[in-house]
Amino acid sequence: MTTAADFKNIKCFLLDMDGTFYLGNNLIDGALSFIDRVLETGRDFLFLTNNTSHNGDFYVQKLARLGLTVDRSKVLTAGDATVAKLNELYPGKRAFVLGNHFLVEDLTAGGIVVDNENPEIVVIGFDTTLDYAKMTAVCDFVRAGLPYIATHPDFNCPTDTGFLPDIGAIMAFIEASTGRRPELIVGKPYTGIVDAVLERTGLTTAECAMVGDRLYTDIETGLRSGMLSILVMSGETTSEMLAASQTVPDLVFDRLADINPYLE
Repeated sequence: MTTAADFKNIKCFLLDMDGTFYLGNNLIDGALSFIDRVLETGRDFLFLTNNTSHNGDFYVQKLARLGLTVDRSKVLTAGDATVAKLNELYPGKRAFVLGNHFLVEDLTAGGIVVDNENPEIVVIGFDTTLDYAKMTAVCDFVRAGLPYIATHPDFNCPTDTGFLPDIGAIMAFIEASTGRRPELIVGKPYTGIVDAVLERTGLTTAECAMVGDRLYTDIETGLRSGMLSILVMSGETTSEMLAASQTVPDLVFDRLADINPYLE
């Protein structure tokens, strides 16, 4: 049974966005009341998204349109975490980037040299401008043996009308053509984005709760890193998927607002 004691050590809620806080351009009912309750009880929050088809500034503007005003420090994307990992592991390397202009801008601002003609590494994100020429080019470079990095692993991106194929589907295409998987995946549930969270917040994993709608990214992030893992049933995961999964969240709620009574 869920009690307030489950949350007594939690200082920061890490919130997935798509399927957790909103669906498409629609706020999930009660999402703003959850933020209010978090702040009322002296806790904090950080939006944590794998979606690299946009950047942090885009999400700040989107949240404002939905009724929540936050500054850029409250949004951490897999793109942000990828910049940190590239500078750590491949400093100065020229990157072929498969991604929207938002990801290119993030990488460039972070000091990554984007060179789609003569790269030394390959970086892929969730590219909603994907076409066959891009897929051919990325497969050529991956097949040639360049280091291959993906911003996140998600198969689908939930919307208010269904799902969009996400980077996981792109990786499957690349693997079918080249026989290779990425050497490094940065976003949830992998350690790269957790490292970025701890750097941003100054907290330990025991002081953070990971909240999201996906078992294989959000909940796995919490379980692998020692965070409280909270599944909300407002996005991708169905009750049938949960019952069949070997990934078992610590807590399950229908939506964010259902957590409110347990925050003291």
